[in-house]
Amino acid sequence: MSASTPAPVTVIGLGPMGAAMVEAFLERGHEVTVWNRTPARAEPLVARGARLAESIEAALGTNELVILSLTDYDAMDALLKPVAGALAGRTVVNLSSDTPERTREGARWVTAAGAEFLAGGVTTPPSGIGAPERTYTFYSGPRDAFDRHRDTLGVLTRPDYRGEDPGLAALMYQIGMTMFWTSMLSYWQAIALADAHGLKAADVLSHARETFASLDMFTPFYAERIDAGNHEGDVDRLAMGTASVEHVLHTMKDAGVDTTLPQAVVDLFRRGIAEGGAADSFSGLVELMKAGK
Repeated sequence: MSASTPAPVTVIGLGPMGAAMVEAFLERGHEVTVWNRTPARAEPLVARGARLAESIEAALGTNELVILSLTDYDAMDALLKPVAGALAGRTVVNLSSDTPERTREGARWVTAAGAEFLAGGVTTPPSGIGAPERTYTFYSGPRDAFDRHRDTLGVLTRPDYRGEDPGLAALMYQIGMTMFWTSMLSYWQAIALADAHGLKAADVLSHARETFASLDMFTPFYAERIDAGNHEGDVDRLAMGTASVEHVLHTMKDAGVDTTLPQAVVDLFRRGIAEGGAADSFSGLVELMKAGK
């Protein structure tokens, strides 16, 4: 195969993400073999040129590069362990979400079966697949395997290699998800408060966007200080922040909306006060989180 010829690839798992991956490969001229527990999901992709394997063994045996797009690593085990003998000589790229340790366990098992294993953490929804100029995926595992398949993986998103430890891609992905889910819940909380006062989501949208954008000023400032162990209260103080988050909580209670999220925030701030951090920056709360206190 010449360097300019798109490499053939097998995709297992045809949910919205897997289907988007197949479409991106087809658009770039790759031969794509697919398999899914529910064969009907493959029909639109077959109509566009994909080849449906008659069994998962056949799917694994067709191409050296095998991409998994599944719910989690339990799903990988359920599908691949019964056909472990078909894995030898393959490069398995698992783009399913799971914990770093679960990813390491999966990598050890796949490697023991005779395959190379790359883990991936996709940072975009299906709509961003096929747009590497604006989306990216974390990868970790054997560097040589990543380098061999970088161009093919780059059809989907921009590959961001993080190291040999297979758990690193999952770690980076979960760091992002930690921020995403909590941030979006804060947005739902704000919309609930607005609604209690007769405002629509559209009425507070511009303010919400400006608030989220302002966080970009804070993250680099505090990152440098946290890495230096500097929680000096010269810019902000935990006592002041505690008063602020308590005002938020009281506002929610007065409006009659759910207070689960703001109460959790208040509880964390109060724990920081109890640990003697009232005069320090609220960045000191990260030390409570690190220690699991």
